[in-house]
Amino acid sequence: MEIRLGDVVSMRKQHPCGSFEWRVVRLGADIGIRCLKCNRRVLIPRSTFERRIKAFISRGEPAPALRPPSSPAAEAPGSDEA
Repeated sequence: MEIRLGDVVSMRKQHPCGSFEWRVVRLGADIGIRCLKCNRRVLIPRSTFERRIKAFISRGEPAPALRPPSSPAAEAPGSDEA
C-alpha cells in the first residue's frame, strides 16, 4: 500500500473525540497520524495502520524521484589540467 505524507485517511474505529479522519504526518516503520478534529498525534506500526485504514479521503503529494549521485568526471568534461 502506498502511503504519502499529507494523505487524509478515514480509519475503521472512531477516535474518542468523535472523528474518523486523520492526516499522515510521518512515514517509516511507524506511521505518524494527526486527528483532524482535536489535533492529537499518534504513532502506530505500519502493519496496524494498513489494517485499520478504511479509505483515502485525499492524497498527499507523491514523493519526488531520487536522482543518483553524479560522478565528478561527468560534471566537468574536458577540464583536464595536463
